[in-house]
Amino acid sequence: MPQRLIEMVLPENLVDEARQLLQEQKVIDVWYDRLSESQTLIIILVSVEESEPLIDFLDNHYSHVDGFRLIILAVAASMPRIEEEKPPPSQEEKERRAARVSREELYAQITDTSKPSLAYFAMVVLSTVVAAIGLINNNVAVVIGAMVIAPLLGPNIALALATTLGDTSLVKSSLQANVSGLLTALVLAVLLGMLLAVDPGNQQISSRTHIGLMDVVLALASGIAGTLAFTSAAPSALIGVMVAVALMPPLVTVGLMLGAGHYVLAVDALWLTLTNIICINLAAVATFWVQGVRPTTWWEANIARRATKVSVVSSLVLLAVLIVIILFSRKL
Repeated sequence: MPQRLIEMVLPENLVDEARQLLQEQKVIDVWYDRLSESQTLIIILVSVEESEPLIDFLDNHYSHVDGFRLIILAVAASMPRIEEEKPPPSQEEKERRAARVSREELYAQITDTSKPSLAYFAMVVLSTVVAAIGLINNNVAVVIGAMVIAPLLGPNIALALATTLGDTSLVKSSLQANVSGLLTALVLAVLLGMLLAVDPGNQQISSRTHIGLMDVVLALASGIAGTLAFTSAAPSALIGVMVAVALMPPLVTVGLMLGAGHYVLAVDALWLTLTNIICINLAAVATFWVQGVRPTTWWEANIARRATKVSVVSSLVLLAVLIVIILFSRKL
């Protein structure tokens, strides 16, 4: 049973009240450590499933208190082993579709991986160069290597989370990271296409200039897998390959074809890239919604509900248009 350790700092005069409140919550264990005459550290061991309700509960009670602080830590293991009890589920638990990390932990993880930093652009450049070499040399192993180092998972999942939570600041930063990263890769791929000999007939390139319905399924699966990597605290580096396979190779193919003067093939690869971007974000938004990721306040919930509806509807319309283009192009 995955667990979290929640450390809460409170003024000494509120500790007795907190002790009574915590007795009513679903926690595994609680410890108290007096830091000074005015402050006490309360350490709470809780399951991952119960961490978000507990964090919301404590935040609602004490966020206005001077000196209040919550720190959330992942627990690798605890001894003695805790036997998992299975009481009859409440209605709230029935509505919770899958166990996941808390909203705050999820937000912190995703925002840290979606910032357009120098390291982010360096990884974009390196993955673009490696992908271009793999595509030109028809070397699938090298293309896979480019997927491993491509830093595209964080910004795409951050955009979906921002939509789900109605967080405009996260929307702006994730869009900036996404657009700047994709444009950097595209411009570099165009330059490489102008400088290197590109054979559009090799298997690794030609497979990215022919779009089919299975590519839509692959992109949707990539979005779901990438989202679950964060919500379940799974290793995101390997699951990020799923997102990279749907974005980096076709995007680099667009640039290579443009640089080499194969404009029709570049447009075909562009349709694939746009389809993948739409599918990944649509699947990620849907996965967050199914897992019950919601804002904490009612006014944020209203904004998030409208943003999610607009995002899903617009994505479905664009995806339908692209599918029509795919089906129409097959008849030509």
